[in-house]
Amino acid sequence: MKDELIKAWFIALKDLRAYYFKPPTISWGILFPLVFALAFLLRNPQGVKDLAPGLIAMSLIFGTTSMSTASIMFERRIGSFERLILAPVTMWGVALGKVLGGVIFGLLVSVVMIPVAVLFFKASLINPAVLVLAVLLSSFLFSAFGCFLTLIIKGEVDAMTLANAARLPMIFLSGIFIPLVSFPLGLQIVACGLPLTYGVEALRYAFLGSVDLIPPLPALGAMLGGGIFFLWASQKALQRRRKNP
Repeated sequence: MKDELIKAWFIALKDLRAYYFKPPTISWGILFPLVFALAFLLRNPQGVKDLAPGLIAMSLIFGTTSMSTASIMFERRIGSFERLILAPVTMWGVALGKVLGGVIFGLLVSVVMIPVAVLFFKASLINPAVLVLAVLLSSFLFSAFGCFLTLIIKGEVDAMTLANAARLPMIFLSGIFIPLVSFPLGLQIVACGLPLTYGVEALRYAFLGSVDLIPPLPALGAMLGGGIFFLWASQKALQRRRKNP
């Protein structure tokens, strides 16, 4: 187990060094959330404080999924991904390494976005412990989700298309701009099935001390459980790919 963790750590470090400055990671992982945040800051400077938790969550999902998607996508293009899954490391170690790279990148993104939220959006941090857990578990869930989406399809163009098709609707259905309590029941049920919703709710509690629909403990627990599930599903996808390259 220790050897697998070490191997996963080095896979994550390799991904960070190789793909940190790749165009998909920079454009979708960093620039898009910042431009989106700036647009809402200029449009409504007074009411943007309530949007800060959602914008942080949005930056995390775009940053982590872009990192995990880009690492697998570019390795497929140059042929190194097939060598990786045939290397002397378990599929669990490969999946964990890919997810861990996204988690670390998400934490780096949060280092940028949280000061932006506090300084420019005038957000007040009420629960620092919840903030730390929310950022960490959001990064884990989103990275595992992005890794799974990329592994279940073969084409690299399709991988980015699928990632965007999953991420963009979440922006408007997860409570970032419209309170979940104002949704009809059907949309509330849909929102509860979206990974981004739980990150938004946990971060909202950390900054505002209130939630729309999901209390912080269930939100944090759902993110942990969801991250473990998508990590397991990614490992299963890798096993199938190893048997049928």
